[in-house]
Amino acid sequence: MNDKNSRISHGETYIRDRKKKSNYLKYITFILVAILVLTSSLIYLKYREGLSDKKNTANDKVNGETDKLIDDDKYKTNQLKEPIKKTIVISFAGDFTLGTDTKFPYDGSLPAAFIGSGKNYSYFMQNVSSVFSKDDYTLVNLETTFTDSKDKAHKDGEVFYNFKGPKEYVNILTSGSIEGVTIANNHIYDYGKQGINDTINTLKEKNIDICGEGYKILKDIQGIKFGFLGYTGWEYSNNLKSKIIGDISELRKQGAEVVIPYFHWGVERKYEPDDVQKSLARFSIDNGADAVIGSHPHVIESMEDYKGKFIAYSMGNFCFGGNSNPSDKRTFILQIKINIEDDKLSSLEYKVIPAMISSRNDKNDYIPTLAGGENKTSILRKLNELSPTLNGNIKDEFFKIK
Repeated sequence: MNDKNSRISHGETYIRDRKKKSNYLKYITFILVAILVLTSSLIYLKYREGLSDKKNTANDKVNGETDKLIDDDKYKTNQLKEPIKKTIVISFAGDFTLGTDTKFPYDGSLPAAFIGSGKNYSYFMQNVSSVFSKDDYTLVNLETTFTDSKDKAHKDGEVFYNFKGPKEYVNILTSGSIEGVTIANNHIYDYGKQGINDTINTLKEKNIDICGEGYKILKDIQGIKFGFLGYTGWEYSNNLKSKIIGDISELRKQGAEVVIPYFHWGVERKYEPDDVQKSLARFSIDNGADAVIGSHPHVIESMEDYKGKFIAYSMGNFCFGGNSNPSDKRTFILQIKINIEDDKLSSLEYKVIPAMISSRNDKNDYIPTLAGGENKTSILRKLNELSPTLNGNIKDEFFKIK
């Protein structure tokens, strides 16, 4: 090979080597730049992540402090929140015989007194309606029929009575601020099926609540449900006990916060309850009753503290057309004050308001009258003597038995 060709060959080789070296350097530079960019990106992302963590930590701290403040506020609010309290007063009274027996003389009878008043329906309750109008509810024993029937029911025994009054006598109840009655007694059938049907229809027409003889009262008073039951309690029978259990349970399921049965029972003119009365009253409380009320003996009877629950065995007569001049005219209005907190029963208190069945001592004028003086003292003394379990606490102001 000549020198010229040799120089050309060496030059080409040199050029090729330079090109390879240049390409290699470019490749290396690209790799380095890529590494640098990637490293920078990672460093930046890590930096951003650090900022985010700091921000989240700061937010968590703020949120935690805020949550703590909220919890503290809730705690303080709950601590300061007062329970919602309600006080409800229910009045009970004894026998209302608004009528007469046709065997009785007309003169001196309740119908004669009504005519003499100018047919004033407010006449008989004039001295006690202020008590009934100021309470939240009044329940009494209606021991008569409101009927025009002349078909008396036959009764066994040497002495028996069939009581009735005209249907308009229902206005005596409404004008006296009496909202409910029990018809469970030994006179509601005095004029047979027609007599009781007339009575029930007449009461319903005037929106008077009924318990007894299959009827139960479930009454909403100030947003609290009350249940009232009526029974005749002549025997301590399994049938009656089963009915008491079922009725109380039914009222509870319907939302009754307070349940009170009213019994018609006992022996006439006897001041202390018999074993049947005691057994039925205590059985009722053992099975969910909050208190027990009674009548029929025509005189006042013992009161009792049974397991912290109150029993009034007989409240006696009240507006009583069955006798123109009974020898014992003492009676009383029983008031029960129900204390409610957050729609639940908190406690019960009791008050005896002494009264006489007549505004005069020499005869029955059928005007129940609040007692004063010796009459008042006599009633409270008698009730305390009859009621040893109440430790002399029966008085004419509200008291708790436990």
